[in-house]
Amino acid sequence: MYLCVKISEFLKMEIKDVPIWKPIEFSAAWEQCSTSKLDVLLPSWVRRRQTLKEDSKAYNQFMDRLKRQHAIETGVIEKLYDLSEGVTETFIREGFVESYLQHGDTNIPPHQLMHYLNDNFSAIDFVFDVVKNNRTFTVSFIKELHQLITRHQDTAEGRDQFGTRLQIPLLKGKFKERENNPTRADGSRFLYCPPIHVDAEMDRLVDILADMEAKKVKPLLVATWLHHAFVIIHPFQDGNGRVARLLASLVLIKHGLFPLTVKRGDKKRYIDALELADNGEPQKLVDYFGEMQKKNIEGALNMRLEVDLSQTTLSEIASILVEKLELEKSKKEESMAFQKRIERNTAIIVSSTARFLEEVNFELQSKFSTLGNFFYPSDIPLQRDYTLNAISKFAHLHNYVFIHNHSIANIFSGIQLPEERHYRLLITIHNYGYEMATLAIGSLFFFLDTNFGDFEVVESYPSVEPLTISIDTEEENIDSVLPEIKLYVHDAMTLALAQIASEINP
Repeated sequence: MYLCVKISEFLKMEIKDVPIWKPIEFSAAWEQCSTSKLDVLLPSWVRRRQTLKEDSKAYNQFMDRLKRQHAIETGVIEKLYDLSEGVTETFIREGFVESYLQHGDTNIPPHQLMHYLNDNFSAIDFVFDVVKNNRTFTVSFIKELHQLITRHQDTAEGRDQFGTRLQIPLLKGKFKERENNPTRADGSRFLYCPPIHVDAEMDRLVDILADMEAKKVKPLLVATWLHHAFVIIHPFQDGNGRVARLLASLVLIKHGLFPLTVKRGDKKRYIDALELADNGEPQKLVDYFGEMQKKNIEGALNMRLEVDLSQTTLSEIASILVEKLELEKSKKEESMAFQKRIERNTAIIVSSTARFLEEVNFELQSKFSTLGNFFYPSDIPLQRDYTLNAISKFAHLHNYVFIHNHSIANIFSGIQLPEERHYRLLITIHNYGYEMATLAIGSLFFFLDTNFGDFEVVESYPSVEPLTISIDTEEENIDSVLPEIKLYVHDAMTLALAQIASEINP
């Protein structure tokens, strides 16, 4: 009876085939993609990377945390297993220890979970080794990578001719021998590359990648294209998503960037961007990958590298100090040029931000002209101590360090509505953590009380997360970050007005 019902349901379902695969190419749509989401911060990371020693304890710990995060999340989004947020954070910080697991933390046997996590970690660690040893990118390498991540996975999900789901033996390190076209709940069936064309398409993928590298296409574009091309081929019976993210990571790591990790909370955005790329619109996918890299760069820039006194002798510390003083001396002339460049670009950023906010005020005032003069540049700031404390809380909320004496500019916009309702939008510009060459632009929004003649904050509201930009660039290149700042100012004012509108109930 059950089998009859399943057959009946399958026959009634209207199957709509969605062709995903067509012979891969690096098309004009990809060539024209902007990488600005990453470009605005990349120079700061290039400079910071030059001062880091790959064998330093702090840097190694940072990279190990990224590897563990990748190992966990790549299996979660593929539904290989579930893992609670709490133990996820513990595993990222401390490592994969089975005794940390409690009842309900995962949906599979703990020993099986540990196998999967260790296999995923070994795979991303292997990618780092491949980059370090400058190994050639080949089809056989891709098969080796697949075999590594599926070492403890023996089956994959398939369907019989009636549409019934079943588990079938997994081919490890071998291309698929049967179609692997998933069917969604709405009956849509995604058609990937047929098995007969996989070998030719994978050879073509390797050739196109080599050509892109030779032409020095931006690494972010290369990594994003490679990920998408691999997914539409879908060469393996299972594990294609995990391998695709490893291959993208390989390109990024090779160029001094970070592994690609898609977190479970980003899965919908990730899938939506992939589907847009399927339809010839890859910009959203490039933007998403760029933002993920930017977040890792922000983490690295905000990392304070300190000498481990418990593991260092007096002589070793003296040698470290001598080395740093000599390096400081040798870079004095370079430092002077760097300082001038930073001061010049900072002035451009501050003046441009103030202009953008003034333009927004003017634009809004024209819309509200029949109601009164509501929007104006404010020359009445909040108390300095309160402002600095608010910025410090903002930085803490967004996981970076704000140093009070590194505050550069606070630009206020006043909003005054009928019935003496006063607001302030603050656009703050300051150094991001310990990096003099990186700025954070933040926004804070306040409701003010004027009953006693002074402006006193009554309530502060949620605001847009910070925009981080590098200012270690030549004058002709600094203009490239201005559109991002203008968009940020617009987003900050949009959120502020939305908050005000939500409080008014006529």
